[in-house]
Amino acid sequence: MFEQILQMIRQYPRIIIHRHNRPDGDALGSQFGLRQLLRATYPEKEVYAVGDMTDRYAFMLGELTMDDVPDDAYHGALAIVLDTSAKSLISDDRYTTADATARIDHHIFVEQIADAEVTDTSYESCCGLITALAIEGELTVPAEAARLLYIGMVTDSGRFRYDSTNAQTFRMASFLMEREFDTNEIYRQLYADDLSRVQLRAQFVLKIQTAPGRVAYIYTTREEVEASGTDTFSISRGMVSVMSDIRGIDTWVNFTETEDGVLCELRSSVYNINPIATKYGGGGHAKASGATVKDREEAMRMLADLCALSEGQA
Repeated sequence: MFEQILQMIRQYPRIIIHRHNRPDGDALGSQFGLRQLLRATYPEKEVYAVGDMTDRYAFMLGELTMDDVPDDAYHGALAIVLDTSAKSLISDDRYTTADATARIDHHIFVEQIADAEVTDTSYESCCGLITALAIEGELTVPAEAARLLYIGMVTDSGRFRYDSTNAQTFRMASFLMEREFDTNEIYRQLYADDLSRVQLRAQFVLKIQTAPGRVAYIYTTREEVEASGTDTFSISRGMVSVMSDIRGIDTWVNFTETEDGVLCELRSSVYNINPIATKYGGGGHAKASGATVKDREEAMRMLADLCALSEGQA
């Protein structure tokens, strides 16, 4: 499956790894997992990871850091884009200046991004795909890389709960767990919260509203974001889950205002909401997608589309 990309990796002396902006556990896990795999397998190569960062998953990296890469480093380099379905979502658009580009992704295909591409939606995470790449390419897998890839698999599969989880998921996880890393510490860091965050979640539970078609939503203004004292990611991606597992709710969406527009996190336990995310310039998976719209009015149009989807298929 990865023949062309593996050949490109072998060919280029410098490799720069990108992923989507506002990274989650899978984006960071696949990016740094691949960086550590390639550094261990090809110590003679220069391998870098670039992009923005989020506090929520900083624990994953430990002492690892993003690389500060000058523009001219892309000359003669291979740029690999991970966990990204659309060009507009890529963190650091300098990837276009590289001599060659590759993309590995598990989201529903939106558009071609790179010269060589592997997109496979049968994988629960991009980390699962990178693990498959490591197996096929017989790459060296240090424990540090295995840990990062495992975390990405855990976060994108909802701790192996979401219906994207399959036998393949557990084969990849088993391969990674042959290395030594502390899964208890991983889960402690992922799911243990400060009291302030527990209280914040409680506030968002009280903000839940319902709409026709068994749809729930939360809308948070910029003023409310600023008053919360936390970062946008922790509210947008972090609080969408407070609406899951509500009896009688099949679809839910979290709207969060920012200076760049309204972040929309769409989820469903029943319906394919990806076409609606794509309609508004986003993408993702059948039952978990995201987009950014320009204002509240457009966000409410998206909400109406979600209601129509649910009502039309109920």
